[in-house]
Amino acid sequence: MAILKVIEVLANSEKSWEDAAKKAVAQASKSVKNIRSVYINEQSASVDNGEILEYRVNVKITFEIK
Repeated sequence: MAILKVIEVLANSEKSWEDAAKKAVAQASKSVKNIRSVYINEQSASVDNGEILEYRVNVKITFEIK
């Protein structure tokens, strides 16, 4: 039986929510090994003068503990 752990990570991007999610996984993988999945918990964006400045995601990253 595998033991899995979930951490919550916040990330942002000037390009897209998808890019923000990729950045979250890339950053987490520097210190967390055996990442199995990512769940996008929440998406938001900061807006100024009718333009999106930054995309933000709150993701849950699941990894296996060995």
